[in-house]
Amino acid sequence: MNPQLLIVLVLLAAAIAMFALGRPRMDVVAVLMIVALPLTGVLTVPETLSGFADPNVVLIGALFVVGEALSRTGVTYRLGDWLSRTAGTSSARLIVLLMVCVALLGAVMSSTGVVAIFIPVVLSIAKRLGVSPRQLMMPLSFAALISGMLTLIATAPNLVVDAELRRLGHDGFGFFTITPFGLAVLVLGIGYMLLARRFLAGDDDGAVLATDRSTFPALIEKYGLAERERRLKVGRRSPLVGLPLDDRTVRRDFGLRVLAVERGRWGQKTLTLGTDPGGFRIRAGDVLLADLAGHAGGAGSAAGRLGVAELPLGEGFFVETSRELGLAEIILPPSSAALGRTVAELRMHDDHEVDVIGIRHGNDLVSRAVSHERLRLGDTLLVVGSWDAIRRLGAPGGDFIALELPVEAEERVAAASRAPLALLSVALMIALMVTGLVPNFVAALIACLLLGLFRCIDLGAAYRAIHWPTLLLIVGMLPFAVALEKTGGIDLAASALVSWLGGAAPALILAGLFAVTALIGMFVSNTATAVLMAPIAISIAGQLGASPLPFAMVVALAASAAFVTPVSSPVNTLVLDPGRYRFGDFVKVGAPFAVIVGLVAVFLVPVILPIHP
Repeated sequence: MNPQLLIVLVLLAAAIAMFALGRPRMDVVAVLMIVALPLTGVLTVPETLSGFADPNVVLIGALFVVGEALSRTGVTYRLGDWLSRTAGTSSARLIVLLMVCVALLGAVMSSTGVVAIFIPVVLSIAKRLGVSPRQLMMPLSFAALISGMLTLIATAPNLVVDAELRRLGHDGFGFFTITPFGLAVLVLGIGYMLLARRFLAGDDDGAVLATDRSTFPALIEKYGLAERERRLKVGRRSPLVGLPLDDRTVRRDFGLRVLAVERGRWGQKTLTLGTDPGGFRIRAGDVLLADLAGHAGGAGSAAGRLGVAELPLGEGFFVETSRELGLAEIILPPSSAALGRTVAELRMHDDHEVDVIGIRHGNDLVSRAVSHERLRLGDTLLVVGSWDAIRRLGAPGGDFIALELPVEAEERVAAASRAPLALLSVALMIALMVTGLVPNFVAALIACLLLGLFRCIDLGAAYRAIHWPTLLLIVGMLPFAVALEKTGGIDLAASALVSWLGGAAPALILAGLFAVTALIGMFVSNTATAVLMAPIAISIAGQLGASPLPFAMVVALAASAAFVTPVSSPVNTLVLDPGRYRFGDFVKVGAPFAVIVGLVAVFLVPVILPIHP
């Protein structure tokens, strides 16, 4: 072993040790390696910084933006809503649908982001079905990991392995090369979780994580909204047809306060808030969410005078629109200029872009029209408007203090009406990648530009969506592959593995490669694991005179098989607390499934990707 290789191995061991200990952060470790490698003299500065010019780093960053746009336009949340409706009361059906939805969504966006989005959805469904979150959270994380096996762009290790193949002059993976293996694993994973869920059952069935935060249903009941607010469908002969949404005659002449308007568009419902009309005019067929507290005759009289039909409201409407329509409680501090004034005098609609739809004087609910109610110290007001307007209203130093926002505020959708455009952009990206008309990173950047053009995401949100620590980790670890190659480390490791397995059958060599990769991935980032193992796998193929594709594919599959510990992947860590899991729960359920995935890799990969083509 030459001295330069020894230095590289010492640095690599130090990086792995710091990864395993979790100190310092992984991105900091990557920066330390970027600093250390050129000081050893093994790599030049351009070689050390070559990761910044890697197209896959740009691609991964762009995919973070695409995933955020899908969230901001509500695509992911609508999928969760559909899941809740379709699952009904069957927990088995829920597990099947949950794993399919998460896997398919994770195939085109960050699996960590998908899990973060679905955790509150799953908790809500668990409460409704009366099942323990323990039986649902692990299927959620396993499906997110399996999603990395469905497309080339689903996870960073796939891209790292593909890049290493191309760097060494081999044909890389196609967009769907990994898909057959992922589909097989997904089917097995669903069946496995349907059986394994019994091992996750506990004494807390039907319990969910408690929260002190308010919810929409609680606020609706507290302020009696179901008795006052109505949904009114506008008829063809209604005098409201053609009126601007902000027309004051609607409120003055009819005593009707329009809070929002539902309208069918492109096969889906869109919601326009009364506080943000933007030139919106009422049409026949629109459904108005209206406050009738100021209408003397109530809903029946309004229907006759306005040519509208009353539709059911209940708490469901507010819950279904909670990602666009915000509800929140505010209080008045002693220094507030609003004390002693009426709601009408405050001009909340015009000056703050919210409407006051409920007032409580201490424990007493105001059931009459609130517009002429004088405010006093200790009052709590319920306001409705966009989430951004509600946050501005409660800004420090103002006349109002916003109480803690309800849990629904975490699921707000900033650009719901642009969901079809977001889907169109993602479909174009996938089409470009599948056909190979442009490089993958160019296709992703085109999608990002379209998403910005269609206002599915703004520039600030795009920059915030990029997970910079992940990019730094990749950039910092990629030079190790070059360093190990230059110093002979890759050939040495490949020779050692081949020598250890002797003249074993190719299936046994693939099994050993999978086991080593999966073992390292239990303690080290799967991206870093792929960086280390991909060149070794390709070198083994070269020594055996075999095609590098099956060996590289086994590494890609093993890198995503992080089922065994809660620290193997961020998606496992995310579900640890909501699922009330212990370390042993992942070992007990995850280890057998990792073996199943290994068997799929060992026996199915050579069938689809022949070792000796």
